[in-house]
Amino acid sequence: MDLSNTLARDLDRFIENYLLPDTSFRKEVKQAIEIICAFLKERCFLHEAHQVRVSKVVKGGSSGKGTTLRGRSDADLVVFLSHLRSFQEQFDRRGEFIREIRRQLEACQKTCTFAVEFEVRNTTWDNPRSLGFVLRSPSLHSGVEFDVLPAFDVLGQVPRSYYPDSQIQENYKPDPQIYVKLIRECESLRKEGEFSSCFTELQRSFLKQRPAKVKSLIRLVKHWYQKCKEKLGNPLPPQYALELLTVYAWERGNKETYFRTAQGFQTVLKLVQNYKKLCIYWTKYYNFENPVIAEYLQKQLGKPRPVILDPADPTGNLGGGHTQSWPRLAREAEEWLSYPCFKNADGSPVGSWDI
Repeated sequence: MDLSNTLARDLDRFIENYLLPDTSFRKEVKQAIEIICAFLKERCFLHEAHQVRVSKVVKGGSSGKGTTLRGRSDADLVVFLSHLRSFQEQFDRRGEFIREIRRQLEACQKTCTFAVEFEVRNTTWDNPRSLGFVLRSPSLHSGVEFDVLPAFDVLGQVPRSYYPDSQIQENYKPDPQIYVKLIRECESLRKEGEFSSCFTELQRSFLKQRPAKVKSLIRLVKHWYQKCKEKLGNPLPPQYALELLTVYAWERGNKETYFRTAQGFQTVLKLVQNYKKLCIYWTKYYNFENPVIAEYLQKQLGKPRPVILDPADPTGNLGGGHTQSWPRLAREAEEWLSYPCFKNADGSPVGSWDI
């Protein structure tokens, strides 16, 4: 069953039958993540003279956000390190940390400490941002891809609720000085968006707290994005931008627990079409009250459209970048809007939410 031929009334069934990960796959991915998290906490940096230690490992990516597609698992594991005191230090030393993690991974592979096979993807930069590798095991039907990112633990221990799933408390807002520090160091380094991994817990909480139906819509949009990527190749806007666009569409156009999937999907594609008008941001974790943050936000929001600010990191503009990426995706969105998935049984258009 292909999405382009799926009727609007069948989109929920399409998501359930083809996009939601099955129970066994979720268990496999969870097992793989637990193996790697235990390795990172128990093996890395224990014998190093610089006394860096792993303070926590946070699961990001689709696995952390609860938006994994069936058969496609990507997990970002952010390794927060003690004794780092600045974003600058993270930037300067991340290559050193990644080389040590890789050395420990390869040592595990040689000594068969774990019943897994690590296929480390080569890092080509002297100062890479992340280490990518594939974990394979006889108990896994397919390899699970990981990206491990060393990070400065700028948030420390954030307050959590006991339900659901020990999420960050709904009303939690970081100390504004954290963002002042981020802004000043990013401007000094000229590396805006470089340290988004430090705010993975907030990014994950922002998406994971959404209703199940919204996360299903995000899966559908991601599936559509992947089909566009297979057809068009790069450059395209980052997938995370499409995830945020989906949340924005739901917040502004519906905000109900249950809604018609086809209308939500059409709304997102119409927003992609109108990318030149997009200026999107949230004030859940940062706002205009602090003068340094306010001045910076004004500059960010004054940039050429589209502007889509990371809700957890004001220096991350997911709308910027390649000038041709949004027009290419917009043309594809326009073509898709004539497909059966946006038509009622009588052939009339399903319509979109009013934003």
